[in-house]
Amino acid sequence: MTPAAENASRLRSWWGWGYQDTQPDDAECLALGALLPGTLARPLPVPRVADLAVGRPAVTPPPSLARLVSDDPGDRAAHAMGKAYRDIARALRGRPGRIPDLVARPTGDREVADLLDWAGARGVAVVPFGGGSSVVGGVEYRGDAHRAVLSLDLTSMDRVLEVDPVGRSALVQAGALGPVLEDQLRPHGLTLRHFPQSFEFSTLGGWLATRAGGHYATGRTRIDDFAQSLRVVTPAGTSASWRLPASGAGPSPDRLFLGSEGALGVITEAWMRVQERPRHKASAALAFTDFRRALDAVRAVAQSDLAPANCRLLDPGEALFSGASKDGTSILVLGFESATGPVDGRLATAVELARDGGGRTGADTSGGGAVGAWRSAFLRMPHLRDGLARMGAVVETFETAATWDRVPALIEAVRTEVGAAARAATGQPATVNCRLTHVYPDGAAPYFTVAVAGRPGDEVAVWDEIKAAATDVLHRHRATITHHHAVGRDHRPGYDRQRPEPFALALRAAKGALDPHGILNPGVLLD
Repeated sequence: MTPAAENASRLRSWWGWGYQDTQPDDAECLALGALLPGTLARPLPVPRVADLAVGRPAVTPPPSLARLVSDDPGDRAAHAMGKAYRDIARALRGRPGRIPDLVARPTGDREVADLLDWAGARGVAVVPFGGGSSVVGGVEYRGDAHRAVLSLDLTSMDRVLEVDPVGRSALVQAGALGPVLEDQLRPHGLTLRHFPQSFEFSTLGGWLATRAGGHYATGRTRIDDFAQSLRVVTPAGTSASWRLPASGAGPSPDRLFLGSEGALGVITEAWMRVQERPRHKASAALAFTDFRRALDAVRAVAQSDLAPANCRLLDPGEALFSGASKDGTSILVLGFESATGPVDGRLATAVELARDGGGRTGADTSGGGAVGAWRSAFLRMPHLRDGLARMGAVVETFETAATWDRVPALIEAVRTEVGAAARAATGQPATVNCRLTHVYPDGAAPYFTVAVAGRPGDEVAVWDEIKAAATDVLHRHRATITHHHAVGRDHRPGYDRQRPEPFALALRAAKGALDPHGILNPGVLLD
């Protein structure tokens, strides 16, 4: 049975990450809470849809669209928000975001267009929804409380429509969840090989709309690199770019919609560059006693022509939490893969570069030890965050990118200033860990985790204070507000400060032309 088929009958958690049967139980929550001073004596109860005040829909679809639409309270609650800490904390306290009036599941472009036409005529806000894994407030409505809201769930549009084995490309509908997409490519011996942490619970359209980062730590790190052409349904018509290997014909139409987060149109399908499935893999882990030297070693690997698939540096706190190291060292995880030939030589060269920078190797070359511990913890981390949230802890994760000359000072400033802000907001000691998730010849993408016991009942306000402090640090160090989590609503203040005003002017004009009634995901990217 394929992974997608195995998961088809499992119930997703409406409020937390993943499936209901993978959420931490009370005992695991208590064990997690013991790691942070000041957390609750017992975990908050798992929230129930039955306890929510889900009102009657404020709008009724026309008979021609009624078969596509659900007003079920559980369905609506599951589409009210994403999976950021802010969302989890509100759900645990019985205060989720604005619950949409309706959930629509179109099966093709024509139905998407019809739903947009109806919503435009009625002034209904439309929030495009893939897997609902947004961690930046990208799939919830925070506008006028009296406005009707439609959640446009695209997961019924989940087929691989065509495969071109000669050009190694595939035409895929945007609602395909990661496992569903890979299951359909596997019989062709092909893979997209884009594995974000949310792989099981996010869609191709979501990846494209948020410019998601994926499996590769170097080289083709972003979904942008795999997109060949897009088809986008907007209230002003359908945009379908040509399928080309490359083009210099003016500004790229695809670039307009990549990262547009559903504010300019609804991505319905895309031609994607796929590849043969890898047959050769090799990995290793190196320990560093000096984190600054570890940064230099990672830069040396990134500036080589080795192009490792995995090149992730964990600071001592991150290494301890993941089980990759317990002796206060930083851990560099290296991995190589290929469909055409052995990669052991490239791994050996990368290991030597890292050794020259002070790294020392262990016996881990086969996915066990530090590499295996990191991989397991990476997939489990969102569940552990939910467990800590049930103990009243505030857990914020954010990522960024900066040039190498700014990275060391940036990391130190986040550790110092954001940690101080968390302590000032709660009176409790805070933990701030860092890892590098993606590296480039000219810079790196640090990913931070902040954990602190919250003020009971006031966890979202604490989170807001931490987020504001982080946004300020990133701006002062000219680090992007997001490397791959997207802007959504939570990163809007940082995005507004980062983007040039002439570009903002052009973006507003594009929004007005493509979405004249202002129905598409209001509040994302633009007011």
